[in-house]
Amino acid sequence: MTATADNGLKIVVVGGFGVGKTTLVRSVSEIRPLNTEETMTQAGQGIDETGGLEGLGGKTSTTVAFDFGRITLDAHNILYLFGAPGQERFWFLWDRLFSGTLGAVVLVDTRRLEDSWYAIDRLEHHGTPFIVARNDFGGSAHTLEQLRDALDLDPGVPLVDCDARSRESSKNVLIRLVEHLQSLYAAQRDALQETAQ
Repeated sequence: MTATADNGLKIVVVGGFGVGKTTLVRSVSEIRPLNTEETMTQAGQGIDETGGLEGLGGKTSTTVAFDFGRITLDAHNILYLFGAPGQERFWFLWDRLFSGTLGAVVLVDTRRLEDSWYAIDRLEHHGTPFIVARNDFGGSAHTLEQLRDALDLDPGVPLVDCDARSRESSKNVLIRLVEHLQSLYAAQRDALQETAQ
């Protein structure tokens, strides 16, 4: 953090294998992101599910721990972004990554929705506020409401479109998450004030 920064705010980006988590962190971070990308080898065949990833231009590497990026919000607040690994064999890391987080973005690929269910389940289990962002892999035949139904999302969970390659689009996803967090905390504050009266 800079000498004047007081608050480090943590956001986690989660989702299935190959949905664009590393791409989103890279596109929006003000620093060159730290990443733990490793080359995919034949040793991962049969372990990492690569079905449905054909449109990713020959995915040759994958995150094996986490991605890390940073955005300075103002002189006193810095946002830290953590991109979680998507493969099932690394899910044990997620609970640690969720510790101390302000909120999360669940990035989804409509071609492989079932890869999103674990992320949503873990966030709900931890009571971590989140939004869902549908990453653009060439358009979807499904409306956002159809996607909401397929994921069985609570009506209060925001669902947005994004293109993880675009800095502006990724920034808008983070802004939407912050707006969601603000509304949740305002509702909690109002409920506490009502109870105190």
